[in-house]
Amino acid sequence: MNDPAPDLGQFQQWRAVASLGWLALLLAWETAAPFLPEFPRLRDRLRHGVRNYAIALLNAVVAGLGFALAWKAVAGWADAHRFGLLHWIPLPTAAQAVGAVLLFDLWTYLWHRAAHRLPHLWMFHRMHHSDPRMDVTTANRFHVVEIGISSVLRIGLIPLLGLQFWHVVLYETLLQVLVQLQHANVALPGPVERVMRWVFVTPDMHKIHHSRWQPETDSNYASLFSFWDRIFGTYRMRPDPENVVFGLDGYDDDRHQSVAGLLRTPFREPDVPTPPASPTSPAP
Repeated sequence: MNDPAPDLGQFQQWRAVASLGWLALLLAWETAAPFLPEFPRLRDRLRHGVRNYAIALLNAVVAGLGFALAWKAVAGWADAHRFGLLHWIPLPTAAQAVGAVLLFDLWTYLWHRAAHRLPHLWMFHRMHHSDPRMDVTTANRFHVVEIGISSVLRIGLIPLLGLQFWHVVLYETLLQVLVQLQHANVALPGPVERVMRWVFVTPDMHKIHHSRWQPETDSNYASLFSFWDRIFGTYRMRPDPENVVFGLDGYDDDRHQSVAGLLRTPFREPDVPTPPASPTSPAP
């Protein structure tokens, strides 16, 4: 018989407090020791953060109110009927949790890769990549339609994998912690970075994924565990992450970076660069 599951209510309370504390720590780290001089003026940084968190708030409402109850319901149904992969394999609670995190993270890798490969998904996902100044707030910058599609797919994924709802909360907690670190405008000490990325996705590894050079954009899809990229041949590193140029060509203008502009990103073509004017010919 499996060990009893942890108290979900207490875990969610701890998660909320820890998440706010972690965000405050990363914001302080970016302020004290930024990896790149992204924001020479404080008001530019504040405007950037407010825009990204306005999008994040919208997504939180959609995921929290629109889908969390559905995820909990299908997880409860799978548990009651002993349906799904992890219910068919007798494992203790800790081993089930590890299996759930690995399987969920594999799915996240595949979903992320599909979001780059399939045009109708990329049109929404490119909003995340269009940020020319990546910092911790970029971690929450996803189009609401992309969040909706992935949330609907989870309704089928959760019972197929036999996930319990606390598995979902656990994975989301780990994901939030690491994804915020990956996007933060910070750098880990060199030895820590090199050792850590054998298992986990690190800030330097994810900076490459946000490059506007497509071969780098289309690499490093993993969210938690870097070994998915190694296994599937999408791992890429470079020795100078400080020279990565973030964003997407044609989306730097402020009309694309406002809240309304971000939401319209899927339906707008990128700006075409204006060719330089021809030099005036000297009079004969």
